[in-house]
Amino acid sequence: MVQVSIAGSTGSVGTQALDVISANRSQFDLSAIFANSNIDLLASQANSFRPGIVGLGKKDLVNQLIEKLSYSPQVVAGDEALVAMAEAGDVVLNAVVGFAGLPVTISALELGKRLALANKESLVAAGDLVAKVRGSSGGEIIPVDSEHSAIHQALRSSFFSETEVSKIVLTASGGPFRGKGREFLSQATPQQALAHPTWSMGPKISIDSSTLMNKGLEVIEAHELFGIGFDKIEVVVHPQSIVHSIVEFTDGSALAQISGPDMRLPIGYALGYPSRLKQPFGALDWRESRILEFEAPDLENFPSLPLAYEAGRRGGGAPAWLSAANEVGVDAFLVGEIGWTDIFKVVEASFEKYEDAGLDSIEDVLETDFGARRATRSIIENL
Repeated sequence: MVQVSIAGSTGSVGTQALDVISANRSQFDLSAIFANSNIDLLASQANSFRPGIVGLGKKDLVNQLIEKLSYSPQVVAGDEALVAMAEAGDVVLNAVVGFAGLPVTISALELGKRLALANKESLVAAGDLVAKVRGSSGGEIIPVDSEHSAIHQALRSSFFSETEVSKIVLTASGGPFRGKGREFLSQATPQQALAHPTWSMGPKISIDSSTLMNKGLEVIEAHELFGIGFDKIEVVVHPQSIVHSIVEFTDGSALAQISGPDMRLPIGYALGYPSRLKQPFGALDWRESRILEFEAPDLENFPSLPLAYEAGRRGGGAPAWLSAANEVGVDAFLVGEIGWTDIFKVVEASFEKYEDAGLDSIEDVLETDFGARRATRSIIENL
């Protein structure tokens, strides 16, 4: 029985992970769950699965949470709760949104656990540090993002991927604003940006998908996960969201992972690795007629992608700065402080303030993250 802990259980990935566990009770046991503040859903999940540890980000909500529980698990809160998630499971699913997921990533790898990683920001922001821990502790990362899961699956076909991979191709749906012009985009609302045409996701990643920043961060993540140079990572728009990524090999062969847009498939792949689950999440009916389209991304109206490539190539603290600036910009858009096109302006203006520096410790990462957030907030307040 594999013990699974979930950090971020009340979010989109977390709730779908519980669907996977519920369908495979003989294989997985939920040992711990964590949420930041959604105590109603967290309590409901805990009462249903009865994990031994229930974690909460907001310490001031602990008593309210305990009142909603029908049994007596160990309840932990704050930073201690995130570390407890890493300690409790054989497999640790990090589905925390944003930079806040970094402690789970580091702790799980330090303990030599399998990290099912859905939190791309921690790897993007602290790639060098994560690589050091990953290389010295015996911990492993199995990506949960559908695109990186697809690459991971395709690479299993090659015994010498270091020399046999010609390039990897990340696919992007194009989001809700694919093909839209500047006039429309300048008036785009949060509600429109959140209406993703194929995937069901949380607010932050949905906005990132609409700007293509999500794909930019995934380029950096792919570099960190698979050791592929940026010149060998391409992005294409594929609106049907059926081909999740492609690996092209030196002999001209290209392997793609194909399935319907169902996050339970990559979640189940990460939890069950190296075995596959028996439930066909995302299975397609191959008798149905379908068209698969591929096109180059619109870099003029969606400039996040080249900015992410620049940050990735600069390395050091540049990806961390970019990721933090983007989080602040997205938050400001969601609450109506800035427009959708202003996200690009704010993030680019903030990134221009970044001065190249290495990241040798967690403290360095935190300092870079704080500096980026402060600079970005100042830019927003002076628009």
